[in-house]
Amino acid sequence: MLRDITLGQYYPADSKIHALDPRTKLFGTLLFIISVFSFEGVIGFVAITVFLFWVIHMSKVPLNFMLRGLKAIMILLIIAGMFNLFLTPGQPLVTIWKISITREGLRNAIMMTIRMVYLIMGSSVMTLTTTPNQLTDGLEKALHPLNKINVPVHEIAMMMSIALRFIPILIEETDKIMKAQMARGADFESGGLIKKAKNMVPLLVPLFVSAFRRANDLALAMEARCYVGGDGRTKMMPLVYTQIDRVGYAVVIGYFILLMVIKAVL
Repeated sequence: MLRDITLGQYYPADSKIHALDPRTKLFGTLLFIISVFSFEGVIGFVAITVFLFWVIHMSKVPLNFMLRGLKAIMILLIIAGMFNLFLTPGQPLVTIWKISITREGLRNAIMMTIRMVYLIMGSSVMTLTTTPNQLTDGLEKALHPLNKINVPVHEIAMMMSIALRFIPILIEETDKIMKAQMARGADFESGGLIKKAKNMVPLLVPLFVSAFRRANDLALAMEARCYVGGDGRTKMMPLVYTQIDRVGYAVVIGYFILLMVIKAVL
Protein backbone atom coordinates (compact mmCIF):
# COMPACT_ATOMS: atom_id res chain seq x y z
CA MET A 1 0.00 0.00 0.00
CA LEU A 2 2.80 2.43 0.89
CA ARG A 3 4.50 1.84 -2.46
CA ASP A 4 1.27 2.84 -4.19
CA ILE A 5 1.54 6.46 -2.99
CA THR A 6 2.85 8.44 -5.97
CA LEU A 7 2.33 11.95 -4.54
CA GLY A 8 5.63 13.82 -4.41
CA GLN A 9 7.39 11.39 -6.74
CA TYR A 10 9.02 12.44 -10.01
CA TYR A 11 8.90 10.20 -13.07
CA PRO A 12 11.79 11.06 -15.42
CA ALA A 13 10.95 10.94 -19.12
CA ASP A 14 11.65 12.84 -22.32
CA SER A 15 8.26 14.31 -23.12
CA LYS A 16 6.66 17.60 -24.14
CA ILE A 17 4.92 17.83 -20.75
CA HIS A 18 8.23 17.44 -18.89
CA ALA A 19 9.71 20.23 -21.03
CA LEU A 20 7.00 22.74 -20.11
CA ASP A 21 7.74 25.57 -17.70
CA PRO A 22 6.37 24.74 -14.21
CA ARG A 23 4.26 27.92 -14.33
CA THR A 24 2.54 26.60 -17.45
CA LYS A 25 1.80 23.30 -15.70
CA LEU A 26 0.52 25.07 -12.59
CA PHE A 27 -1.82 27.20 -14.70
CA GLY A 28 -2.98 24.19 -16.71
CA THR A 29 -3.63 22.12 -13.59
CA LEU A 30 -5.61 24.96 -12.02
CA LEU A 31 -7.81 25.34 -15.12
CA PHE A 32 -8.29 21.57 -15.32
CA ILE A 33 -9.42 21.37 -11.68
CA ILE A 34 -11.84 24.26 -12.24
CA SER A 35 -13.23 22.52 -15.31
CA VAL A 36 -13.71 19.21 -13.47
CA PHE A 37 -15.80 20.83 -10.72
CA SER A 38 -17.59 23.40 -12.89
CA PHE A 39 -18.93 21.43 -15.82
CA GLU A 40 -21.53 18.66 -15.90
CA GLY A 41 -23.15 16.55 -18.55
CA VAL A 42 -21.98 13.54 -20.54
CA ILE A 43 -20.46 15.53 -23.40
CA GLY A 44 -18.55 17.78 -20.99
CA PHE A 45 -17.08 14.82 -19.11
CA VAL A 46 -16.20 13.08 -22.38
CA ALA A 47 -14.22 16.19 -23.39
CA ILE A 48 -12.54 16.32 -19.96
CA THR A 49 -11.70 12.59 -20.15
CA VAL A 50 -10.25 12.85 -23.65
CA PHE A 51 -8.12 15.86 -22.66
CA LEU A 52 -6.84 14.19 -19.47
CA PHE A 53 -5.82 10.93 -21.13
CA TRP A 54 -4.27 12.82 -24.05
CA VAL A 55 -2.09 14.77 -21.60
CA ILE A 56 -1.16 11.53 -19.78
CA HIS A 57 -0.19 10.00 -23.14
CA MET A 58 1.90 13.07 -24.00
CA SER A 59 3.65 12.92 -20.62
CA LYS A 60 4.92 9.37 -21.33
CA VAL A 61 4.09 8.39 -17.75
CA PRO A 62 2.64 4.83 -17.75
CA LEU A 63 -1.08 4.85 -17.05
CA ASN A 64 -0.80 1.94 -14.60
CA PHE A 65 1.79 3.90 -12.61
CA MET A 66 -0.60 6.84 -12.36
CA LEU A 67 -3.60 4.66 -11.49
CA ARG A 68 -1.54 3.01 -8.75
CA GLY A 69 -1.69 6.27 -6.82
CA LEU A 70 -5.49 5.94 -6.58
CA LYS A 71 -5.19 2.84 -4.37
CA ALA A 72 -3.95 4.95 -1.46
CA ILE A 73 -7.13 7.10 -1.50
CA MET A 74 -9.61 4.32 -2.29
CA ILE A 75 -11.11 4.50 1.22
CA LEU A 76 -11.67 8.26 0.84
CA LEU A 77 -13.34 7.70 -2.53
CA ILE A 78 -15.65 5.07 -1.04
CA ILE A 79 -16.55 7.26 1.96
CA ALA A 80 -17.28 10.29 -0.25
CA GLY A 81 -19.38 8.16 -2.58
CA MET A 82 -21.35 6.57 0.29
CA PHE A 83 -22.10 9.95 1.88
CA ASN A 84 -23.48 11.28 -1.39
CA LEU A 85 -25.33 8.06 -2.09
CA PHE A 86 -27.19 7.76 1.21
CA LEU A 87 -27.49 11.36 2.43
CA THR A 88 -28.77 13.13 -0.68
CA PRO A 89 -32.54 13.76 -0.63
CA GLY A 90 -34.61 13.19 -3.74
CA GLN A 91 -36.62 10.57 -5.58
CA PRO A 92 -36.12 7.17 -3.86
CA LEU A 93 -34.86 4.26 -5.97
CA VAL A 94 -34.19 1.69 -3.25
CA THR A 95 -35.25 1.81 0.41
CA ILE A 96 -33.64 -0.45 3.03
CA TRP A 97 -35.14 0.08 6.49
CA LYS A 98 -34.74 3.84 7.08
CA ILE A 99 -32.01 4.32 4.49
CA SER A 100 -32.94 5.36 0.96
CA ILE A 101 -30.89 5.51 -2.19
CA THR A 102 -32.21 8.34 -4.32
CA ARG A 103 -31.77 9.07 -8.01
CA GLU A 104 -30.03 12.34 -7.13
CA GLY A 105 -27.83 10.58 -4.57
CA LEU A 106 -26.72 7.96 -7.09
CA ARG A 107 -25.92 10.69 -9.62
CA ASN A 108 -24.01 12.78 -7.07
CA ALA A 109 -22.04 9.75 -5.85
CA ILE A 110 -20.94 8.86 -9.39
CA MET A 111 -20.09 12.48 -10.25
CA MET A 112 -18.15 13.08 -7.03
CA THR A 113 -16.14 9.87 -7.42
CA ILE A 114 -15.24 10.71 -11.01
CA ARG A 115 -14.29 14.26 -10.06
CA MET A 116 -12.03 13.13 -7.21
CA VAL A 117 -10.34 10.55 -9.44
CA TYR A 118 -9.74 13.17 -12.15
CA LEU A 119 -8.53 15.65 -9.52
CA ILE A 120 -5.89 13.19 -8.28
CA MET A 121 -4.85 12.13 -11.78
CA GLY A 122 -4.63 15.72 -13.05
CA SER A 123 -2.54 16.78 -10.06
CA SER A 124 -0.35 13.68 -10.44
CA VAL A 125 0.52 14.67 -14.01
CA MET A 126 2.00 17.90 -12.67
CA THR A 127 3.94 16.34 -9.78
CA LEU A 128 5.18 13.34 -11.79
CA THR A 129 6.53 15.55 -14.59
CA THR A 130 7.97 18.35 -12.43
CA THR A 131 10.85 18.09 -9.97
CA PRO A 132 10.33 19.61 -6.51
CA ASN A 133 12.89 22.34 -7.31
CA GLN A 134 11.09 23.27 -10.53
CA LEU A 135 7.75 23.26 -8.74
CA THR A 136 9.11 25.54 -6.01
CA ASP A 137 10.63 27.97 -8.53
CA GLY A 138 7.45 28.01 -10.60
CA LEU A 139 5.20 28.61 -7.60
CA GLU A 140 7.45 31.36 -6.26
CA LYS A 141 7.64 33.06 -9.65
CA ALA A 142 3.87 32.82 -10.22
CA LEU A 143 3.07 34.25 -6.77
CA HIS A 144 5.82 36.87 -6.82
CA PRO A 145 3.38 39.84 -7.15
CA LEU A 146 2.00 38.94 -3.69
CA ASN A 147 5.29 40.10 -2.16
CA LYS A 148 4.03 43.64 -2.58
CA ILE A 149 1.39 42.99 0.08
CA ASN A 150 3.95 41.33 2.41
CA VAL A 151 2.97 37.72 1.66
CA PRO A 152 6.04 35.48 2.34
CA VAL A 153 5.94 33.81 -1.08
CA HIS A 154 9.44 32.36 -0.94
CA GLU A 155 8.87 30.78 2.47
CA ILE A 156 5.53 29.28 1.37
CA ALA A 157 7.09 27.81 -1.78
CA MET A 158 10.02 26.45 0.24
CA MET A 159 7.70 24.75 2.74
CA MET A 160 5.74 23.10 -0.07
CA SER A 161 8.96 21.92 -1.70
CA ILE A 162 10.28 20.43 1.54
CA ALA A 163 6.91 18.76 2.22
CA LEU A 164 6.91 17.15 -1.24
CA ARG A 165 10.49 15.98 -0.78
CA PHE A 166 9.68 14.45 2.60
CA ILE A 167 6.72 12.38 1.37
CA PRO A 168 8.77 9.66 -0.43
CA ILE A 169 11.33 9.67 2.41
CA LEU A 170 8.66 9.17 5.08
CA ILE A 171 7.00 6.44 3.00
CA GLU A 172 10.30 4.57 2.80
CA GLU A 173 10.91 5.15 6.51
CA THR A 174 7.43 3.82 7.35
CA ASP A 175 8.07 0.70 5.28
CA LYS A 176 11.35 0.05 7.09
CA ILE A 177 9.82 0.55 10.54
CA MET A 178 6.85 -1.66 9.68
CA LYS A 179 9.11 -4.50 8.51
CA ALA A 180 11.29 -4.13 11.61
CA GLN A 181 8.25 -4.24 13.94
CA MET A 182 6.77 -7.24 12.09
CA ALA A 183 10.10 -9.05 12.53
CA ARG A 184 9.69 -8.45 16.29
CA GLY A 185 6.18 -9.96 16.24
CA ALA A 186 4.00 -6.90 15.63
CA ASP A 187 0.69 -7.59 13.86
CA PHE A 188 -0.85 -4.82 11.75
CA GLU A 189 -3.52 -6.88 9.97
CA SER A 190 -5.59 -8.97 12.39
CA GLY A 191 -8.22 -7.81 14.88
CA GLY A 192 -10.93 -5.21 14.82
CA LEU A 193 -10.69 -1.48 14.19
CA ILE A 194 -9.73 -0.61 17.78
CA LYS A 195 -7.08 -3.33 17.93
CA LYS A 196 -5.62 -2.25 14.60
CA ALA A 197 -5.45 1.33 15.87
CA LYS A 198 -3.58 0.16 18.99
CA ASN A 199 -1.24 -1.94 16.85
CA MET A 200 -0.28 1.20 14.93
CA VAL A 201 1.32 2.79 18.01
CA PRO A 202 4.65 0.90 17.61
CA LEU A 203 4.72 2.24 14.05
CA LEU A 204 3.62 5.83 14.57
CA VAL A 205 5.85 6.67 17.57
CA PRO A 206 9.22 5.91 15.88
CA LEU A 207 7.91 7.45 12.63
CA PHE A 208 7.13 10.77 14.37
CA VAL A 209 10.47 10.69 16.18
CA SER A 210 12.27 10.09 12.88
CA ALA A 211 10.31 12.86 11.13
CA PHE A 212 11.08 15.43 13.84
CA ARG A 213 14.75 14.38 13.83
CA ARG A 214 14.98 14.85 10.07
CA ALA A 215 13.26 18.24 10.30
CA ASN A 216 15.65 19.35 13.05
CA ASP A 217 18.69 18.19 11.06
CA LEU A 218 17.46 20.08 8.02
CA ALA A 219 16.89 23.27 10.05
CA LEU A 220 20.39 23.03 11.58
CA ALA A 221 21.95 22.47 8.16
CA MET A 222 20.16 25.52 6.71
CA GLU A 223 21.21 27.66 9.67
CA ALA A 224 24.83 26.43 9.47
CA ARG A 225 24.92 27.53 5.83
CA CYS A 226 23.43 30.92 6.75
CA TYR A 227 20.44 30.30 4.49
CA VAL A 228 18.27 33.37 4.00
CA GLY A 229 15.42 33.24 1.51
CA GLY A 230 13.60 35.96 -0.35
CA ASP A 231 15.02 38.97 -2.18
CA GLY A 232 18.62 39.01 -3.30
CA ARG A 233 18.88 35.31 -4.08
CA THR A 234 19.67 34.27 -7.64
CA LYS A 235 18.59 31.12 -9.48
CA MET A 236 20.98 28.60 -10.98
CA MET A 237 18.46 27.94 -13.77
CA PRO A 238 16.11 30.94 -14.16
CA LEU A 239 12.67 30.16 -15.55
CA VAL A 240 12.18 31.40 -19.12
CA TYR A 241 9.13 30.84 -21.30
CA THR A 242 9.78 29.14 -24.65
CA GLN A 243 7.69 28.37 -27.73
CA ILE A 244 6.40 25.12 -26.22
CA ASP A 245 5.01 27.06 -23.25
CA ARG A 246 3.09 29.40 -25.52
CA VAL A 247 1.63 26.36 -27.28
CA GLY A 248 0.79 24.85 -23.89
CA TYR A 249 -1.07 27.97 -22.77
CA ALA A 250 -2.97 28.04 -26.08
CA VAL A 251 -3.99 24.37 -25.76
CA VAL A 252 -5.19 24.71 -22.16
CA ILE A 253 -7.11 27.94 -22.79
CA GLY A 254 -8.61 26.44 -25.96
CA TYR A 255 -9.71 23.37 -23.98
CA PHE A 256 -11.38 25.58 -21.35
CA ILE A 257 -13.13 27.72 -23.98
CA LEU A 258 -14.39 24.55 -25.69
CA LEU A 259 -15.94 23.37 -22.43
CA MET A 260 -17.61 26.75 -21.89
CA VAL A 261 -19.08 26.57 -25.42
CA ILE A 262 -20.35 23.04 -24.74
CA LYS A 263 -21.92 24.20 -21.47
CA ALA A 264 -23.56 27.21 -23.16
CA VAL A 265 -24.94 25.16 -26.06
CA LEU A 266 -26.25 22.32 -23.91
